[in-house]
Amino acid sequence: MYYQPCIPPNTGNAIRIAANTGCELHLIEPLGFTMTDTQVKRAGLDYHEMANVTVHPDLSTAWERLQPERVFAFSSHATRFHTDVEYRAGDVLLFGPEPTGLPDEVLSDPLITDQIRIPMLPDRRSMNLANATSVALYEAWRQHGFNGAV
Repeated sequence: MYYQPCIPPNTGNAIRIAANTGCELHLIEPLGFTMTDTQVKRAGLDYHEMANVTVHPDLSTAWERLQPERVFAFSSHATRFHTDVEYRAGDVLLFGPEPTGLPDEVLSDPLITDQIRIPMLPDRRSMNLANATSVALYEAWRQHGFNGAV
């Protein structure tokens, strides 16, 4: 799940990741682009039709639709690593907008199970959103034996 993503190619890449892993991609508005943006389409290549993408008008609508049992919010300020989680089917991996990350009001949402981070060297602000998504998603999928993969 991307909360108010701003950079079209990152979301296009996430569409491709979703298509290649079978996960769902949920986008929370407002988006910093339109889904017809050429950069979104270019980065997603011909995977748009193979991906399950839903755009929600706000976070509360997404929660109502998904009714998640567990939500892991990614934050560079968290102390627990993404590899410390035993992921379950249906878990939501929540990422914030590229320039700022998740705002405090989202991080304090009562549906957030835990805040986790991807390890980086000191004094680094963040990873590229699509790259961070890949790192986290593939760890979760690995824990489930890459179910469905060839």
